[in-house]
Amino acid sequence: MPITTSRRDLLRLFTAAPALALPAWSQTRKPNLLMLFADDMGWSDVGFNGRKEWKTPNLDRLASQGALCTRWYTGFPVCAPSRACLMTGKYTIHNTVRNNGKDLPASEVTIAEAVKPLGYKTALFGKWHKGNLPGGGFTHPLDQGFEETFGYLDARHAWEHFPKELYRGREKVAVSGFSCDLIVNEAVRFMKENQNNPFFLYLPFIEPHFYIASPEENVARYKGKFKEKDPAKPYNAHYAGMIERLDAAIGRVLKTLDDLKLAEHTLVVFTSDNGATFETGNQGASNYHDSNRPYRGQKRSLEEGGIRMPACVRWTGKIPAGQKLDTPFHTTDVFPSFLAAAGSKPDAAWKVDGMNMLDVWMGKAKAPERTLFWELQLEGWDMYAAMRGDFKYLRVGTNHFLYNVKDDPQERRTIGQEYPEMMKRLRAETDAWIKTEVKAQ
Repeated sequence: MPITTSRRDLLRLFTAAPALALPAWSQTRKPNLLMLFADDMGWSDVGFNGRKEWKTPNLDRLASQGALCTRWYTGFPVCAPSRACLMTGKYTIHNTVRNNGKDLPASEVTIAEAVKPLGYKTALFGKWHKGNLPGGGFTHPLDQGFEETFGYLDARHAWEHFPKELYRGREKVAVSGFSCDLIVNEAVRFMKENQNNPFFLYLPFIEPHFYIASPEENVARYKGKFKEKDPAKPYNAHYAGMIERLDAAIGRVLKTLDDLKLAEHTLVVFTSDNGATFETGNQGASNYHDSNRPYRGQKRSLEEGGIRMPACVRWTGKIPAGQKLDTPFHTTDVFPSFLAAAGSKPDAAWKVDGMNMLDVWMGKAKAPERTLFWELQLEGWDMYAAMRGDFKYLRVGTNHFLYNVKDDPQERRTIGQEYPEMMKRLRAETDAWIKTEVKAQ
């Protein structure tokens, strides 16, 4: 074999290798893989994390039917890098997508590319974050393992919740309706058409990212319920309506699984790309609703409010219902966990950072000890973070902090002087991790 083996060659070699022995419960059928991904949704924007000002009955039911993950962390507190971490199972310093202007390199292997050779039908309906830097090397999701796509390619286009046009594959098509409804229409069709085939369905919604807008029948239920800066522009009511509508759309997806008798054959993961934002486009709605409570920080921050996500996982009959898992999980874990469910594992050449957590979700194993890492080097921010167990190291510029996020989830009390060895260890591990950076081509 030549030393410089292409990614496509590696995929073919991996596919041709002898299949791993499948567990007894999957001898007849590989499970479907369903990824539900919200956009800028804060930890407390859902009922299963305590929200009472609006209802999310479908997400609450999903969490109650599987495992509610109280310490699920995103890979990066901004849209494009977070999605790259999900798709590749790799940290941003290894997949090179470190800001919203960067595109996912064609050389990276996505979940779709990894499962397609295993017999999976693959589809993406929603937001694929195209970078906005000149000469960014945009690669269409159709070229990265997805057989069907429908939705947004450009990030700014994905601000529009009532789009006039979306992309079906590479072609623009006229549409009418609310974003998550349009996306779920496609998802329902796809699931019905592929009910007899294993499928990987990725639904990256754009709610509740700005613009802040929801259908009138949803916002009407909240008008007058919240204080508004301008009653003629009830953004706080619209925000609640957006999440209510998203929950209803997800409910249609879950009902379709039930109707097709696919719930027991489908591993479902729900989470968000990053914490709620306090940017201008949010119109103060996340601030008013305190969407990241009880945590400090927000999108574009490595404090808990920026990276700790609402999350749950369900596989009916496999993942025990009613669990509350306090283990630190990371979005990069989805890639190897999905592959494990499919009876496979990532090729070593892909250098996936995430870990297979399927047995942890299924109650068959304890999560291994590990240190998780984050970086934020953009738009004037200079932050790094590392977490091991309950200890979290945070570096802001030249300042260093250590927290116990179990005892002090609001990160109010730095304890580096009390635990000098842990502070020293996480500082050193962070420095070593930074040195593993892969330079963008």
